[in-house]
Amino acid sequence: MEHNGVLAPYRVLDLSDESGYSCGKILADLGADVVKIEPPGGDAARLVDPEKNLYFISYNAGKRGITLNVHSPRGRELLNRLSARADFLIETFPPRTLDFEELRELNPRLIQVSITPFGQTGPYSNYKGSDLIVMAMSGLMSLIGEPGKMPLRVSLPQSPMWAGMYAAAGALMAHWYRERTNTGQHVDVSMQSSMLWALANAPAFWATNRTAPSRGGSRITGRSMTGARMRAIYECKDGYLNFIIYGGNAGRRSNQALVEWMAEHGLATEALIKKDWTQFSIEACAQAEIDEIEAPAAELFMRYTKAEFLEEAFKREMIGYPVANARDILDDPHLKDREFWQSADPSMLGMPVAFPGIFARFSAAAPRPFRPAPRAGAHNPDIYCGELGLTESELARFAEEKAI
Repeated sequence: MEHNGVLAPYRVLDLSDESGYSCGKILADLGADVVKIEPPGGDAARLVDPEKNLYFISYNAGKRGITLNVHSPRGRELLNRLSARADFLIETFPPRTLDFEELRELNPRLIQVSITPFGQTGPYSNYKGSDLIVMAMSGLMSLIGEPGKMPLRVSLPQSPMWAGMYAAAGALMAHWYRERTNTGQHVDVSMQSSMLWALANAPAFWATNRTAPSRGGSRITGRSMTGARMRAIYECKDGYLNFIIYGGNAGRRSNQALVEWMAEHGLATEALIKKDWTQFSIEACAQAEIDEIEAPAAELFMRYTKAEFLEEAFKREMIGYPVANARDILDDPHLKDREFWQSADPSMLGMPVAFPGIFARFSAAAPRPFRPAPRAGAHNPDIYCGELGLTESELARFAEEKAI
């Protein structure tokens, strides 16, 4: 193979389901040769549409693909042979499905990354769990939603992304250790524990205040000692904006610029125009003071589009941003300038599709050319015959036996 990237030419066996796709994707983006291993017939995530499942093809881009029934004797034998040649193995099976001690006898340098809802040990270790369950049991849902109303889930999956990111970080730390000691190890990743990092301040809030942090919805709480709540999201002509009344020197400058802008439209009150912003303290301000600023600001922002607001905010040195949707992100000139988007063959989905590129640039390594997600078993001949030495007749026989 042609090797590019900081992890070339390391080999990763990716046996994960959607809980671990992003871990393999990160390693693939870094240049590793990631082989996505699916059961015969393909991953369950393909069942919605075998060739056009956007979740599957997005998080498995950059990987090669083979099929293998790891629960059959023949399949387990082939897995052992693959593991003996691999550097990393990612799996999301129930705890103890794959025995790390057995695998390390075949390959002492192997790093096995196990991603499960609650980890390999503890009273919850054998519990199954979806993204919704992990969001609930990590405490994240308790902080999402409007005050006094029911907790809400985040629209897009969260726990697979957080767990995948920390699994990749764990794999790379284990890799660093292996390069120093020539010894692999087992990396045990709990999705619940990974999600807790999204709200690491919440337990500390309880420890210091003896009260649980509450849902703030679209408003910011905890910045004023008076209990004042600051609006964070405003509606505009074509969507929504993020603007918050800040304290400190930058906030005071931003707030003054907002009042001057409002005054140009006849929206600023006399009190706001005469206000000495050098004396403004976000910590001490009352709700009435916040409301006096936010009401005309909301009226002002409705007169502008997101793009117009951003242009004015830059010009006036204000702290505020449009809330980007998927189309905005694809059209973002900054991302285009950094060549962030990668294009897939239009024949894959019947239309041009852009996929996110690598998350970081490296001065000493070129990014790997984009490779679309593999079709199920697309690289069976390359790996089973080309690398393990199976004959074509053996490959066909193992397929009939449902071993691959």
